[in-house]
Amino acid sequence: MPRRKPWLLFAIITTAFWGLWGALIEIPEKSGFPATLGYTVWALTMILPSLIALWLVQWRLEYNARSVFLGLIIGLTGAGGQLVLFLALRSGPAYLVFPFISLSPVITIIMSLIFLKERTSLSGWIGIFLALSAIPLLSYQSADGNNIENFVWIFLSLLVFLAWGFQAFVMRLANKFMSAESIFFYMMVTGIMLIPFAIWMTDFSQPINWGFKGPWITGMIQILNAVGALMLVYAFRYGKAIIVSPMTNALAPVITIIISLLIYQVFPDIIILTGMILAILSAFLLAIENE
Repeated sequence: MPRRKPWLLFAIITTAFWGLWGALIEIPEKSGFPATLGYTVWALTMILPSLIALWLVQWRLEYNARSVFLGLIIGLTGAGGQLVLFLALRSGPAYLVFPFISLSPVITIIMSLIFLKERTSLSGWIGIFLALSAIPLLSYQSADGNNIENFVWIFLSLLVFLAWGFQAFVMRLANKFMSAESIFFYMMVTGIMLIPFAIWMTDFSQPINWGFKGPWITGMIQILNAVGALMLVYAFRYGKAIIVSPMTNALAPVITIIISLLIYQVFPDIIILTGMILAILSAFLLAIENE
């Protein structure tokens, strides 16, 4: 990997870990371990990579006011957005919610262009456009035929869309003032802080699998999510937000679909297949983008 592009290495690791996580995460959910409790397990799995990252920099945690503020903003928008997503999926159909929120990199790109003055070449812009076109296609799910009784999901999805787009922008901004290790530490802290809300959202009247296919296998799967998040912070340390954000958001679902195809033998819909092709083309163009 060219030394001048360390962001690409970290972005690839992020997409690989998130892609595998996406393919496996439905195992505990289908086994009776709700996603809200899965959030709780995920928040706890953030502890290990956070401690390892801090150990590698001799425990140099930045705790000045600016670092704490930026770190908490990144953590709250990320973890908080996930909790709001649970609410959105309760009031709206997944086949509309996911394509909506998947375009959050648009917010990141716009804010990075305006406030960070990031720029790229023509091939980079083509790659960004292809990635943004691919993301909603990769999030496509067939309608289940249920009527939409309310439009609360639109407001909730908009909140997630804004939160995750803003999070990526602040992550890139924060890397100019503090270490990636400190950023991730505060992401871990805020994730744990929001655990009570995830527990409150859990329907304990339904049977919950507390066995191996419950919290234990969830932990093994969610550690992929946690490590991927750490690698994303490193990618933002070295790379432009207008490149890293659309690339990781477009490529991770491709890996998920490929792994799911191998595991479950389900061939993707033509819409998703189109998204995969666009995502791969965009990744190539973004990867050759010069710094």
